[in-house]
Amino acid sequence: MSETLFQPLTAGALTLPNRILMAPLTRCRADANHVPSALMAEHYAQRASAGLIVAEATMAMPSCSAFQGREPGIYSDEQVAGWKKVTDAVHAAGGRIVLQIWHGGRACHPLLNNGAQPVAPSAIAIDDVTHTPEGKKPYTVPRELSDDEIPAIVAGFRKAAENAKAAGFDGVEVHGANGYLLDEFLRDGSNKRTGAYGGSIENRARLLLEVLQVTIDVWGSDRVGLRISPLNSYNSMIDSDPIGLVTWLAKRLNDFNLAYLHLMRGDFFQQQTGDVVTPIREHYKGHLIVNMGYDANEAGEAIRNGLADAVAFGSSFLANPDLPARIKAKAPLNAPDSSTFYSEGAKGYTDYPALSA
Repeated sequence: MSETLFQPLTAGALTLPNRILMAPLTRCRADANHVPSALMAEHYAQRASAGLIVAEATMAMPSCSAFQGREPGIYSDEQVAGWKKVTDAVHAAGGRIVLQIWHGGRACHPLLNNGAQPVAPSAIAIDDVTHTPEGKKPYTVPRELSDDEIPAIVAGFRKAAENAKAAGFDGVEVHGANGYLLDEFLRDGSNKRTGAYGGSIENRARLLLEVLQVTIDVWGSDRVGLRISPLNSYNSMIDSDPIGLVTWLAKRLNDFNLAYLHLMRGDFFQQQTGDVVTPIREHYKGHLIVNMGYDANEAGEAIRNGLADAVAFGSSFLANPDLPARIKAKAPLNAPDSSTFYSEGAKGYTDYPALSA
């Protein structure tokens, strides 16, 4: 079935030589002040044979760090310059790369953000602990954003989109998944507010759609993607009707003519189950990228059967810089080392061997 993975795909203005995409993978290798590092440029260039690289969750604005203070940003000139080295390296290796723009929402912690209280649709904390400079700490209760603060959030995403263009990316992916700010507004387990941004699905989706629109204003719709995770319970997330939510969203997103919709099909913790691929494929008319737990055979079969247009691979791309070549050769895959996912340095990041090695 894997031969279908090597058919080219035109998704909006993005021309992909294969359908084996690299999912966004936060690895905490940025330098001080959230500046992308030379090591990051090497890491992404190693994986340039992906049909498309979706770079990791990147802070759209200050004071929204949620990953030990070591994830990259895209709000300063220094960060733009750092990302330009990454995109230059990927393009020199023949690849294509889009940037995932993101706000951590209630997953942020004051100890990572100079004491700033995290913000969210409602004052509900994540029921877990997070890594901080002072060790593991419980998540704090976020401050509920007022309606009149939301335009500044939207403007921050617009600026991030502009900076991503200046940094040489081929497009951007709006991060609407995994319990971060946009997803927190979208799902009713975390959004208990009233008014224009709460209550109905239409209101809960309003912030996400406003961010999509300003991103499109910068890039054009054919270079903008969106990632969603309607079932994922990560970061204490839940929705009372995920199938209804994705059905509504699939229909509404047709108005935007996006390059693609990127769907995480499951739940990391198996707390919520259901088929979200089928209703989205039925109602969404654009290109669909699916993700979570696919091997090459299932991925090829999903494309052949019309359930998806491409498949994004996470940990297997993390451990196999030449994943497309390995799939084509039916070669064994390197196993990912989870102990190095969020550590520092080259180990478990740029030292996974390629077949040619």
